[in-house]
Amino acid sequence: MRRGGGKDFVSPAPAPPQRLRLRGRDGGSEMMASSAEQLRQEGNELFKCGDYQGALAAYTQALDLGAAPPDRAVLHRNRAACHLKLEDYDRAEAEASRAIERDGGDVKALYRRSQALEKLGRLDQAVLDLQRCVSLEPKNRVFQEALRHIGGQIQEKVRYMSSTDAKVEQMFQILLDPQEKGTEKKQKASQNLVVLAREDSGAEKIFRSNGLQLLQRLLDTGEADLMLAALRTLTGICSEHQSRTVATLSVLGTRRVVSMLGVDSPAVSLAACHLVQVMFDALKEGVKKGFRGKEGAIIVDPSRELKVLISNLLELLTDEGVSGQGRDNSLTLLTKVVPRKSPKDPNNSLTLWVIDQGLRKILEVGGSVPDAPGELTVTANSCMSASILLSKLFEDLKCDAERENFHRLCENYIKSWFEGHGLAGKLRAIQTVSCLLQGPCDTGNRALELSGVMESVITLCASEQEEEQLVAVEALIHAAGKAKRASFITANGVSLLKDLYKRSEKDSIRIRALVGLCKLGSAGGTDFSMKQFAEGSTLKLAKQCRKWLCNDQIDAGTRRWAVEGLAYLTFDADVKEEFVEDEAALKALFQLSKSDERSVLFAVASALVNCTNSYDYEEPDPKMVELAKYAKQHVPEQHPKDKPSFVRARVKKLLATGVVSALTCMVKTESPVLTNSCRELLSRVFLALVEEVEDRGTVVAQGGGKALLPLALEGTDTGQTKAAQALAKLTITSNPEMTFPGERVYEVVRPLVSLLHLNCSGLQNFEALMALTNLAGISERLRQKILKEKAVPMIEGYMFEEHEMIRRAATECMSNLAMSKEVQDLFEAPGNDRLKLLVLYSGEDDELLQRAAAGGLAMLTSMRPSLCSRIPQVTTHWLEILQALLLSPSRELQHRGAVVVLNLVEASREIAGTLMESEVLEILSVLAKGQEDPVGRVAATCLGKAVEYGLIKPSQDGE
Repeated sequence: MRRGGGKDFVSPAPAPPQRLRLRGRDGGSEMMASSAEQLRQEGNELFKCGDYQGALAAYTQALDLGAAPPDRAVLHRNRAACHLKLEDYDRAEAEASRAIERDGGDVKALYRRSQALEKLGRLDQAVLDLQRCVSLEPKNRVFQEALRHIGGQIQEKVRYMSSTDAKVEQMFQILLDPQEKGTEKKQKASQNLVVLAREDSGAEKIFRSNGLQLLQRLLDTGEADLMLAALRTLTGICSEHQSRTVATLSVLGTRRVVSMLGVDSPAVSLAACHLVQVMFDALKEGVKKGFRGKEGAIIVDPSRELKVLISNLLELLTDEGVSGQGRDNSLTLLTKVVPRKSPKDPNNSLTLWVIDQGLRKILEVGGSVPDAPGELTVTANSCMSASILLSKLFEDLKCDAERENFHRLCENYIKSWFEGHGLAGKLRAIQTVSCLLQGPCDTGNRALELSGVMESVITLCASEQEEEQLVAVEALIHAAGKAKRASFITANGVSLLKDLYKRSEKDSIRIRALVGLCKLGSAGGTDFSMKQFAEGSTLKLAKQCRKWLCNDQIDAGTRRWAVEGLAYLTFDADVKEEFVEDEAALKALFQLSKSDERSVLFAVASALVNCTNSYDYEEPDPKMVELAKYAKQHVPEQHPKDKPSFVRARVKKLLATGVVSALTCMVKTESPVLTNSCRELLSRVFLALVEEVEDRGTVVAQGGGKALLPLALEGTDTGQTKAAQALAKLTITSNPEMTFPGERVYEVVRPLVSLLHLNCSGLQNFEALMALTNLAGISERLRQKILKEKAVPMIEGYMFEEHEMIRRAATECMSNLAMSKEVQDLFEAPGNDRLKLLVLYSGEDDELLQRAAAGGLAMLTSMRPSLCSRIPQVTTHWLEILQALLLSPSRELQHRGAVVVLNLVEASREIAGTLMESEVLEILSVLAKGQEDPVGRVAATCLGKAVEYGLIKPSQDGE
């Protein structure tokens, strides 16, 4: 059964504009005109007093009362003045434009629009308005002075652009002057250079002003600040520009550019990483598009440049003078740029070339033991980064022959170290196996089966040397999670791990042995009936893990293993309950997730998924359970503490402890450890956190909305869907413009539209429709974005859905979209039943569906009077439906029905005659007596129009 979102709030389809006209003969209209004029005067007084918000509200209310066209122009002009005072220049420009549309010679509106355009930086448009003002009032000194002022600004801008070359030269002089070392002047010059390079015109200026040679001199200084400025400027020069990228590589040298990754400064290494990424993107774009046009003509072959760049990155991996951070950044770049982004692309030649040229180099990094003498300099994250790259390369292979070659190359490398290099060679071989088990595990499993490997792992676990024990125990732990080895290790490894845990005096060994026990102890997953250890053992293990996690005297690399242990133990609901009660442990977990220990991310995400029960779980069919028991088959049992009430309580505790800020930091990381699988886990946790309406405000306040956007746009299909559903829930119950401020609100549309596909659940469809309804009611730009994502056909399809809540949500969404011209064109196109469906739905028993359909119908008939003549043609029951709306106990439905009737009356005298000959006349007469409310005013206007047509006569008392 599909669930609805009963507590969720969606702004209803907006009330349509009322097509009211003022008539001197109508006493009610005179009263409205007087009221509008009174409000305008009140607004003027408030404006004089400095209450611009109050004045704006008064002018808006006067507009809503249906002021005459000349008065509407004045009101829009006055609203523009309020927005100028409130510094809302976009709205000021829009309001002034509305006034100008009604009166092109309105000098005040033209002047106010020019003021708004000036503030928005659109000087060329502001000048046009001011020139028009001066032509209308040549002697007005204010207009003349404003025109001179803007003219001066434009000349200054032109002078600035013409003097950019001189400024670029001046910046480089300051940066290369040894006397300016460390000064504020030098810092400002470097910042200005970087900012200038971000604009294409600025980047071109630097490029043509001998910029590459000057930037090379900055790199040669060896000063971190100057190197950073040079690298960031080069990033701007190369961004999305293939020919400048090739020129940069030619001048600086590919090897020199790549070598910047290996410097000791982490900031410089990361800046170089960004530069090389930008270069990759520019070159790959050239390969994709081919070499056409002016830019491509100077490039011999960008694919060759691409391979040279990759070849240098592979060389960097095994260069002895390279920092560990540099190797990690190189692995990150290779992970991003080598494998195909989509399996649909048949060409995986780059992957095959990298495997052929660099697989041994990648394995050498993955097999290096940190801080070991004679080994490459690596970080705690290097092995994991190598594992991820190896996994990506393996997944990109297309056939068994390619995969078999990959297995063979890895096995030959391991054998070459395992045989003939003594103990050091065995350690490197075992470390390499660990790396493979964390990446392409099929290859790792095959490596474990090589002669003597598993035996050496068991033997080295008992070594007296800590480094040897660490390598062996970690290999045993990684092997324990693989199906082919689990039974062997369960039989032979448990006693060994227990012995290590009890007897070892070194915390680094004990904590790893404990993780191995945790891994084996959680083999039953969430199945309560599958217990590997004695009652209470998992709780004892978890308690020890939490103790190590909270001990900040232990280094982060070792504490990571405590999180690994909890990631397995939290399958047990008793462990979850104790864990969320331990505030110190939770805070230590979140703090560790924000640290430089990036390899902990997956374990943190896994533990949080377990605590929030956000893994996929389907309630088994009771009949099938009975059949399984009868057939003596095993039936998984859910732990009593995994029931919804316990899960909700755990979510509350996680939120109170700051889980959202931790998740947000994890999403922001640029490490390759943030794999698609890890993203999916984070998406699952976010979805669990926003399940309850009252928790969504907390998630939004702590940056959850911003963090969900990248998760919804990148990752596994499941992960993107979960993140999109979480976005939908936030969009339904909060103001989207506050939840996703600025341009971010437009990024929400695509994930929401993805939930409309048929492979998504009914609940996901429903929540997406409700969220899109909210967005469609905000602005025309958002409606255009929804149309651009081709959502309309899918929304129309759901208007026929059997489930009443989905059908209603789709109708409401379509009603809000009807404010767009393109959607109105669809309804007006010949030979379609869209209008018929809205008319019929306006007569349904479901009041909420009626409200949505009638709102859309009122909107369309207001915007497109030509549709009015088609309503009597779509169904013979149209009169009954309108009468039912007018007689509805709901004032909202009455108002929508009255507006539809008014639009029909104003559009056609013939239709008006049909309406006045029916019971509609009597109903309108009754409604018109209550002229103080919107329904009464609309009804009175309908009758006034009928009098004008001569269809009815006013009564003796003038009504």
